[in-house]
Amino acid sequence: MDTKAFKRSLASSDQYHRKGFGREAEITDLLQLEYQSNLVQQIRQQGYRLQRGDVTIRLAEAFGFCWGVERAIALAYETRQQFPSERIWITNEIIHNPSVNQNLKEMRVEFIPLNSQGQKDFSVVGSGDVVVLPAFGASVQEMQLLSQKGCIIMDTTCPWVSKVWNSVEKHKKGSYTSIIHGKYKHEETIATSSYADKYLVVLNLTEAEYVCNYILHGGDRDEFLAKFRSACSPHFDPDTDLVQVGIANQTTMLKGETEQIGKLFERTLMRKYGPAVLNQHFLSFNTICDATQERQDAMFQLVEEPLDLMVVIGGFNSSNTTHLQEISVERGIPSYHIDSAQRIGPGNRVQYKPLNCDLEALDNWLPAGPIVVGITSGASTPDKVVADVMEKIFELKAVPMAVS
Repeated sequence: MDTKAFKRSLASSDQYHRKGFGREAEITDLLQLEYQSNLVQQIRQQGYRLQRGDVTIRLAEAFGFCWGVERAIALAYETRQQFPSERIWITNEIIHNPSVNQNLKEMRVEFIPLNSQGQKDFSVVGSGDVVVLPAFGASVQEMQLLSQKGCIIMDTTCPWVSKVWNSVEKHKKGSYTSIIHGKYKHEETIATSSYADKYLVVLNLTEAEYVCNYILHGGDRDEFLAKFRSACSPHFDPDTDLVQVGIANQTTMLKGETEQIGKLFERTLMRKYGPAVLNQHFLSFNTICDATQERQDAMFQLVEEPLDLMVVIGGFNSSNTTHLQEISVERGIPSYHIDSAQRIGPGNRVQYKPLNCDLEALDNWLPAGPIVVGITSGASTPDKVVADVMEKIFELKAVPMAVS
C-alpha cells in the first residue's frame, strides 16, 4: 500500500481531524483542576526542592506531562465536547496513565475490546462513530479500516511520533530496511512498522550487536529468524534485507542507547562496504523526542546528588517511565516505580514494580530519620499524581514508624 498517498487522502477528508474544534476555553479549567497541582508549582518555584520535617524532596527539573501528552488529552476532551451524544471509541490507551484513562471512561469514551486471540475487535465500531487515535498513533491498517467504515477520526498522534514515520517513509522510498529501536509489542512501534516495507525491531544494544555480527560474519539464518520471529516484517530475510538499513526509534526509548545503536550499524556497514559507499547502505535521521531526552537528562543530573531513595511515578506499561527507573537502578539507588499514591500504605509500606519484574510489596521502605527523596515522573503522569505521592510520603514520616 502507498501509505503516503493514503494519509494524504485521509487528511483531506471531512471525517478526519488533527486539530481542535475551537472549544479550548471550555476545557482549560477542567484540565487544570484534574491534572495540575499547586504543590508541584510551589516546588518548581523553590528550585525543585522542598523540606518538611525529616523529609527533603528533590524533584527532577524536567518531569511529567510533555507537550504531546497535554495536546492528546486536550483533543480527546474537546472531542467529547464537540460530540456530546455520539459513541466515541479510542483504539488504545490515550497515554500510559491509569487515572487519565479512567477519566476518559467516565466521560463515556469506550476502548476497542480485544477478541479471544488478543486482537482488537473493530466490529463493534459503526459508521458515524467517533474514533480517537491515541498519542502513540495507530497503524496504517487501523486507520484504513476506520476510514472505510465511515468513522469520524480524531488523530491525537504526537508530532514527534509522526516525525519517525516520515523517516521510515524515506527508508522505504530508498529500499532501505528500517531498523527500529523499540519494543515490538508497543503500540507506537506497531504503528511505526506499519509504514515500513521491510523492518526489524531491536530491543537493546545486545540485540543490535547480534544483528551487526550477522551482517559482518553471517550465521544461522533459522536461528536469526527464530530470535526475531515477532519483530520483523513478513518474509524477512537477514541474508538480503540487511544490505541497506535506516535507523528509526520508538520515541520513548533511552536516547543514549538509540544513539549507540545507530553508530554501531554505521560502523558495521562501513566495515562491510567501505566508507566511500556508506550512504548507499546506511541512512539515519535524528528522531529522538525532545521531551523524552529532557526528562532523561534531568534524571541523570538528579541521580548525581546524594539521595536516600528514588520514587519514579508513571504507568507500569509506560516505556519512558521504565527508562527513567533504569537510570536510578544503574546508580544503585533504592528505587520504587509506582503508578499512583494508592501504592503507598497502609503504614510504612509500598507496592512497587522493580525493573523487569512483577509487582512487589515492601514494609518499612522509608528509612527512619532525615531522608532525601528523589522524585520524577514519566511524560504521561499528571502533576496532581506527583503531588499526591509527595503528600503521602510527608504523611508517613510525620508519625513514628515501625522498626524493621
